[in-house]
Amino acid sequence: MKEKTALFIKRVIMSVIGVSLLGVCVALLRKANFGTDPFTCFVVGIANVCHSTYGIIYPIVIGVLLVIVFFLNKHYIGLATVLNLFLVGTVGDIAFKIINNLYDANTIPVRIITLAIALIILCFASSLYITADLGVSSYDAISLIVSDKKIKFLQYRVCRIITDLLCVIVGFLFHATIGVGTVITAFCMGPLTQFFNTYVAEKMLYGKNGKPKVQEAKS
Repeated sequence: MKEKTALFIKRVIMSVIGVSLLGVCVALLRKANFGTDPFTCFVVGIANVCHSTYGIIYPIVIGVLLVIVFFLNKHYIGLATVLNLFLVGTVGDIAFKIINNLYDANTIPVRIITLAIALIILCFASSLYITADLGVSSYDAISLIVSDKKIKFLQYRVCRIITDLLCVIVGFLFHATIGVGTVITAFCMGPLTQFFNTYVAEKMLYGKNGKPKVQEAKS
């Protein structure tokens, strides 16, 4: 019982830290000014075609995806899903103000370094709350659900690249701003997140030996 309680507490902490770090990533991407992540690009594109704003379209898109996830595999809806709705925006605004006071990103090298840090933190943050398994954002859940189907060549990293690319294409067609940061996150986020899953997050949760084989067989 104590071990289960300790494991649950670890999951909660990893979820809170992971989702909070996503807000920091939003701030760093804004600071780098090289383009947003693919999903944000997608939402902006939809907002453009609907002649609306990001703030109005975002919860609508998230809501639609949430309904889809509920019927496909509601296992992915949980604490982190709720945290994602309430923490990312707030932490992002606070972090952006702090980062602006820390340094200026007026040169290309500084912007590139900021983008690289944002990408690493983004993948690490996603890995934390995905591995914690207390729910994920409805967008992240789509790639996880498809990869769960055990289609040999559709591992998580492949599914994530496909969904990110689709988001970028839709955003581009609907005149959202596309930057090098958008392209890099589209191709790199899936593989890097899976790397952090295997070599960092699972070891943090289960110990140095990583995820138990019994649980892998059940997943």
